[in-house]
Amino acid sequence: MRTSREVTVIGGGVVGYTCAHELARAGHEVTVITADPPGRTTSAVAAAVWFPYEAAPADAVLRWGAESLRAFGSLAGDPRTGVSLRSGLVLHRSASPDLWWTAAVPSAEAVGTGLPAGVVSATRCTLPVVEMDRYLAWLVAAAGVRTVVGEVRDLAEVPGTVVVAAGLRSGVLVGDDDGPVPVRGQVVRVANPGLTDWLIDDDNPAGLTYVVPRAVDVVCGGTADRGEHSLEPSAEVEAAILARVGDLVPELRGAAPVSRAVGLRPARSVVRLDRVVRDGRVVVSCYGHGGAGVTLSWGCAADVVALV
Repeated sequence: MRTSREVTVIGGGVVGYTCAHELARAGHEVTVITADPPGRTTSAVAAAVWFPYEAAPADAVLRWGAESLRAFGSLAGDPRTGVSLRSGLVLHRSASPDLWWTAAVPSAEAVGTGLPAGVVSATRCTLPVVEMDRYLAWLVAAAGVRTVVGEVRDLAEVPGTVVVAAGLRSGVLVGDDDGPVPVRGQVVRVANPGLTDWLIDDDNPAGLTYVVPRAVDVVCGGTADRGEHSLEPSAEVEAAILARVGDLVPELRGAAPVSRAVGLRPARSVVRLDRVVRDGRVVVSCYGHGGAGVTLSWGCAADVVALV
């Protein structure tokens, strides 16, 4: 166990609180400063099936993702976490799909029959599905750290070693010209008629499509509008999502929405995870996870602890 020292984590989403959790376990005195309560962050909107979407570089993403996969596998045994292991399909619409991500998955099986029209093949695997409302509440409590709600505009405002994990706000804080930039994602949730398997169709010619069943609802998505900042759900976009979902999963045709949400994924050319010394103190950056914040969270947190 390390000697405790003061660390401030800026950012109250899944990456920030996972870093806080692991830093506290390593013996540090941790404060999280978040502009929004965890339940109002982009993390809270996520469908949150483990999948390295919009994240690079591949070698680091595989390492971080594999570490997180193991962590979520352990958490799935505790019903308080909202983590479950579910089987599902990643659909492929080309004869030579890029399966780089399967290197981090213990077992992945090729499927070539019984697929929707236009789908050439699929990969079946069992992955964590995380119900983010329950999971964030569990993570905050499990971290056991001090939380302050407020917006940091200058790193000089906060004491001690700093971990910047503030999503879209991160670049401004550390003077990063490489983003991150928003990739707008809209979802609609419908009642679960008894589905258990998730489905991802990110090459759908009509638009990114995914179906993620949870205990009582199904998260249906989505969009990937780069550079868009609006958090207002679009009725037209919602109708298109439900139409695509209905084509792939007949059980959801005509399903009535029970809720809807929009989140802004923090995308960057590569995830930034590094350590610099500024004005005599350590600043660790951990942001730019795109649509893979949940997927990479535990692996990245382990690296943050090593850098601090």
